[in-house]
Amino acid sequence: MIINAISSGATSVRLQIGAPGVDLSIGTLHDALQEMIRSAEREIGSDSASWSREEKQRVVRMLDERGAFLLRGAVDDIAEVMGVSRITIYNYLNAIEASAE
Repeated sequence: MIINAISSGATSVRLQIGAPGVDLSIGTLHDALQEMIRSAEREIGSDSASWSREEKQRVVRMLDERGAFLLRGAVDDIAEVMGVSRITIYNYLNAIEASAE
């Protein structure tokens, strides 16, 4: 659904993020990405500044499963929040893809 919205030029979407039945109205796609990151912080139980490498990899997997990387600029935004380079995010994504094979 989000893929169709993005490819159709949507500038805002309505997503269900987090626990079933929790519906958040998101204004922009950037806001949607920020909410996905906040949701990941809640699931991990700590803020992004204190995440270990394993937790960062877990969050990248969660965000990938939720379609976060379909959003333009997501890699840069997520890398900034995590305090890593965009290359590190791509390495995490490559490791996820390799483990799925």
